[in-house]
Amino acid sequence: MLRRGGKRIRMDDPPEDYEPPFTPYSIQPQTPMDQQSTFGGQYGQYNDNVSMHYDSGPNSNLDYDQNIGQVQQNMNAFHPSHLEEATTSSLPGGRGRMTRSSRGRRHTAITNPQRVISSPEDTPVPTPSPAPRRRGRPRKNPVLEHSSVDDESTLFSIIRSGKSSLQQIVDEWIEQYKADRDSGLRAIMQFFISASGCKGKITSQMQSSMEHAAIIRRMTEEFDEESGEYPMIMSGPQWKKFRSNFCDFVQTLVKQCQYSIIYDQYLMDNVISLLTGLSDSQVRAFRHTATLAAMKLMTALVDVALTVSIHLDNTSRQYEAERQKTRDKRASDRLEALLAKHQELEENMDEIKNMLTYTFKSVFVHRYRDIVPEIRAICMAEIGIWMKRFPQNFLDDSYLKYIGWTLHDKVGDVRLKCLQALQPLYASEELKGKLELFTSKFKDRVVSMTLDKEYDVAVQAVRLIISIHKYHREILSDKDCEAVYELVFSSHRAVAQAAGEFLNERLFTLDDTTPPALRTHRGKKRLPNTPLIRDLVQFFIESELHEHGAYLVDSLIDSNEMMKDWECMTDLLMEDPGPDEESLDDRQETSLIELMTCCIKQAATGEPPVGRGPTRKITTAKETKQAQDDRVRLTEHYIQTLPLLLGKYIADPEKVANLLLIPQYFDMEIYTTSRQEKNLETLLRLMQNVVERHTETEVLENCAKTLEILCTEDHAIYSRCDVIRSTLVDRLVNKLREVFDEHETLIAGEEEPNEDEMFALVSSLKKVAIFWSCHNLGPWNLWDPLFNAVRDAKDGSRSMPPEAIKYCISACYSAILWELLQLENGSGRGTSAAQQQKQLRDHLDAYIPLMTELVITSNVALFREEAYISVCDLLISFCKQLEDNPLLRPLVYEPDRGLQQTLNDFIQTYVFVEDEDEEQDEHTKIEELHKRRSYLSSFCKLVVYNVLPIKTAADVFRHYVKYYNDYGDIIKTTLGKAREINKVSCARTMVLSLSMLFRELHRDAGSRIDRQSEEFVSVKELAKRFALSFGLDALKNREAITALHRDAILFATNPLENPNDPTGPPPNLAFLEIGAEFTNKLLKQDKRMVLQFLDRILTMGMPSSRGEEWQPLLLYRNSLVHGETDLPPQTARRAYGRRRREAGGDDGENVDDNDDAGSDQDFTGY
Repeated sequence: MLRRGGKRIRMDDPPEDYEPPFTPYSIQPQTPMDQQSTFGGQYGQYNDNVSMHYDSGPNSNLDYDQNIGQVQQNMNAFHPSHLEEATTSSLPGGRGRMTRSSRGRRHTAITNPQRVISSPEDTPVPTPSPAPRRRGRPRKNPVLEHSSVDDESTLFSIIRSGKSSLQQIVDEWIEQYKADRDSGLRAIMQFFISASGCKGKITSQMQSSMEHAAIIRRMTEEFDEESGEYPMIMSGPQWKKFRSNFCDFVQTLVKQCQYSIIYDQYLMDNVISLLTGLSDSQVRAFRHTATLAAMKLMTALVDVALTVSIHLDNTSRQYEAERQKTRDKRASDRLEALLAKHQELEENMDEIKNMLTYTFKSVFVHRYRDIVPEIRAICMAEIGIWMKRFPQNFLDDSYLKYIGWTLHDKVGDVRLKCLQALQPLYASEELKGKLELFTSKFKDRVVSMTLDKEYDVAVQAVRLIISIHKYHREILSDKDCEAVYELVFSSHRAVAQAAGEFLNERLFTLDDTTPPALRTHRGKKRLPNTPLIRDLVQFFIESELHEHGAYLVDSLIDSNEMMKDWECMTDLLMEDPGPDEESLDDRQETSLIELMTCCIKQAATGEPPVGRGPTRKITTAKETKQAQDDRVRLTEHYIQTLPLLLGKYIADPEKVANLLLIPQYFDMEIYTTSRQEKNLETLLRLMQNVVERHTETEVLENCAKTLEILCTEDHAIYSRCDVIRSTLVDRLVNKLREVFDEHETLIAGEEEPNEDEMFALVSSLKKVAIFWSCHNLGPWNLWDPLFNAVRDAKDGSRSMPPEAIKYCISACYSAILWELLQLENGSGRGTSAAQQQKQLRDHLDAYIPLMTELVITSNVALFREEAYISVCDLLISFCKQLEDNPLLRPLVYEPDRGLQQTLNDFIQTYVFVEDEDEEQDEHTKIEELHKRRSYLSSFCKLVVYNVLPIKTAADVFRHYVKYYNDYGDIIKTTLGKAREINKVSCARTMVLSLSMLFRELHRDAGSRIDRQSEEFVSVKELAKRFALSFGLDALKNREAITALHRDAILFATNPLENPNDPTGPPPNLAFLEIGAEFTNKLLKQDKRMVLQFLDRILTMGMPSSRGEEWQPLLLYRNSLVHGETDLPPQTARRAYGRRRREAGGDDGENVDDNDDAGSDQDFTGY
């Protein structure tokens, strides 16, 4: 069957007048391909070492270097003002065909360049955003709109519905094609057009009489100019399924046609020609869809090439085997058949390679740097597949360079696709030889990508480094490896765990060079993981990040079994070293115990450390079972070994502090089920010993917490533990009474306590305060002496060390909370609920005023800080939520105005301060900042829990911008929670914050405020931040925003009279410029209401005098009337005017009070 025009396209040569499509240089993403010199800069002398020319025949002009030069010349002339007249590459003829070069047929190039296809959006260059919609009824989605009743039978409709299998659809299409190939081709062409979201229909007349370029131009005209959506980007499960089916259909089609139809010089010629034209379109939908189809087509052709290659190898072997036979056994007809088959397969392979080369040059070379990142990502994903499946053709530096360049792409998903494309290549031992040059040139870029701001990219970069390390170990320098080592301490868990895998690969793997297992001093054989754990400890020490042991453990615990080798760790600590091994020094033992404790915690809980992982992680059943099994195993081991470890290291507080944490993660039932009561008693005696010997805060806190868990009433071991606890507390209380009495005696005799006596007093109070926070010491009746000590310290009548008073304050605070818990649970012994309630109320009424007085008057920082924290926490515990319980209702404590002001003054004085001491070391500064953040959080919690009214947070909100780096997260969260409580109150509090800053400006600047000053601009910046916090839903915030504007207007116009200039503007009028930052959050009808309210307050309308002092009013009014046609500015007869009273008023009277009342009614309901 002859085709119209007889035009043919050689697949190995693009048309002679082919110009590569491009996007203007000024708007395309800046990738290394944008600059010709980038390749040389990134790739060193790559140009000299690698041929960048394609073997495309002597007449080809698509050589890469020449092409780039041509693109850049065109770019220079491609000024945006000439976009309408610009032309793109000519498209191959619609009836053109591709022939096999091996057949020696004459080929002709297309010589009729086409004019540029106009974009339906009337923009010559694709832009990321869709065209703006017109007003009125929205048009129907073009993808869902069909022009005839027969549309449901089209390939697009069938595949979109997903009701039929793709295999069946392709088989039916093949039958159609065999019956009428024009009809079959038209169905395929229509499928690609419809899949692009175009509602145009290709008719048989168009197919027979029009070139592809003309068809594409016609289809472009059928696009809906107002819709920016098309199937490849539309959301919803239907379109997600369609995109998957689209790709599978293209590949299934080629697979089913691989033995005959793809070589008929008709189907593939026209499909590739159409896709090339569509991919060159300035219509994004065409370009995106066609590029995806062309790339999937190439992937399918690669699979066909592999099949042909296998058949070719088999045929060659069969031919050689037959030829090697003796003459009498050789079948000449079989030899001829095999030879003919071999020649046919070679021709098929040549034709497939020609198709691949042509499509690569015509589509990939231009689209891999398309302005649309999704298109670039498609290209990178598919080229990786070709390289993996068909390395003999594609795994070459002339193709790898495209991935190398695109590693610098600005969009994270494109960079990710590059790394994913390289991943399987480096994971193959056979391909390592072809990657050496690429690795040497782009290795530095890949290493730097481990710090990528997109965490998914960073993870893949680390995994790629692991593969490079396996097969190209010599290429990675120590510096490269160290860059990855540090990532185990990353706050992002996936990145850290990937770095942990690299650490395992490089440092923590047993290999042939590992020395044979050594023996301990008493002859016990060391476990295999012993050298690895030694290396881990050394790595942790050298990292110098000793506060982040939990992060290191989390990075390795899922990928290295040594992290749960409890026996190996305890052997290293307990067993004396043998003759051929070194003993651990003190620092190594401390580090090992810290890491071991972190491993135990994570294994038993299954939870990552704070700052790692999601805030609300749903644990799977498998993870829960794993944690339970690990808890049982570690309990069985440490029940026996922990007492030995504590006994060995009992004198070292740092080691003991970590070891005391271990019982918190035990399965306590194992003490009884495995009859380990003796070890329990040993452990409890050792804990008693620790409390008596140590005074370090961390040791005491860990011991108190562990004892609290051991004394849980549900456990079978409770009675044993409770006896030991009572004995321990008795000793602490008796010791405290003893040192108290000695101190009283010395003070009464007007003697000064010596250092030992002071230390004994402080340490006894410290132990009691710490244990009271975890255990109820109420029955020991310590309230009176402790509270009296605090009261005496406030009066200054007795000299007790400040640290001792601090612990007295803390102990009294704990006593009140235990009394509340006891009353709530009804667990008081020997006293009625009424008596407990009265005692608690008396303690509360005495304690909070005393603490408030300390916050106000004390010159001792320890007193102030402890008192402030105690008051804030008690106000939360005794807030209105207790009203739900009739027994606790009388205990509700509401702070009065004085207490509110005291707490606010504290944070203004001690939180919002600048670091003046430049000589402070970094660690001290961080600790101080952490303390200040804690104070601010305590205050903000009072607002969040509705203990303090929202308006008290105004003094906090005003510091949002100035102290953003230090407290921005806390203030932002408080702002959000306050809005949840009451949107209107929160909005009015914002105005109050801004007005505070404005008054400060007025006070500092005098009568006139410089609106260009840095201080005024910072207030506007704060207003802008506040406005952004309202989000995009104007309707939801309608009432709050209108209330905000009302308060802003009232503040700006109060006082209305300017005392310095009777004809001048109100002194606070400049505040309206700050209020203008919120006008874009108003609905249109609310803008009118706000404007009317403004006009009632300032009755003169727009002043005739346009002086600088009136500009804020003009600016505010303009922001309110923006887009309005029925509210022209009114010009007053005089620069300033006020409404007079109707009767009896003189010139000095104020605005009518009814004005404000009326305006209030106007705002009702908003």
